[in-house]
Amino acid sequence: MAGEFLGRGWAFPIAVEEHGAIAGVALEDAVRQAIWVVLSTAPGERVMRPTFGAGLADLVFAPNTPATHGLVASAVRDALVEWEPRIDVLDVAVTADPGQPTRLLVEVDYAVRATNSRFNLVYPFYLQEPA
Repeated sequence: MAGEFLGRGWAFPIAVEEHGAIAGVALEDAVRQAIWVVLSTAPGERVMRPTFGAGLADLVFAPNTPATHGLVASAVRDALVEWEPRIDVLDVAVTADPGQPTRLLVEVDYAVRATNSRFNLVYPFYLQEPA
């Protein structure tokens, strides 16, 4: 039952397997990849769903400050609540990468509703270097 709810689909990014078929993904991997797609998509990119996405691209020129971290966390949480009904967002934490000052690490803790399994995804978000 949970497998039906979590679904199956093409892998992201789309790839071809060695025998020529489109690579697929299922279950919790499908959910993880769907989260990645939501976070990587800017509203307006999808013609039939113009509001789909997290809108993180709007913050790419923002400074690496706690205020920006809060905006990113809020955008991620709101987008996942809106666009990924298979999960409960438990926490979103944004920290600066100490080794790369233009990269934020967006840590999403979530539970898959159908299985109550908990997962963690770290999404790197890159800020534009100041000129």
